[in-house]
Amino acid sequence: MRKTSRFSSISSTACLAAGVFLAAVALGGCNKTSGSSAPVAAVAPQAPAPPNWPKLPEGAACTNDLNHYQTVLDADVGTGNVNRSVYDQIETDLGRAANACAAGRDGEARAIIRSTKLQHGYRASS
Repeated sequence: MRKTSRFSSISSTACLAAGVFLAAVALGGCNKTSGSSAPVAAVAPQAPAPPNWPKLPEGAACTNDLNHYQTVLDADVGTGNVNRSVYDQIETDLGRAANACAAGRDGEARAIIRSTKLQHGYRASS
């Protein structure tokens, strides 16, 4: 067995500790950013304006489907889960569905809503 002196053991521990400290200082420098050190606030997505739909028939299934989907869609835009260009695409389809619903074509309106949901990854009931 090799015997080491007490001094040798202390100096190797000190060297190891110094090495760890220098590595931490060196890596800590990687977190420094250039320019302003002020925190940047995240910009909240702008809530969409209410849709410009014709008067929908009260109690109709297509009215309920449109209002429910619009509520979910507004929440998704408000949280940033849906970007504005996708929202605009969906609103174009929902405008067509609203026109069909207002004209009494419930089946057509619901088919448009279902197709739009499926196209954009929303759960569509049968």
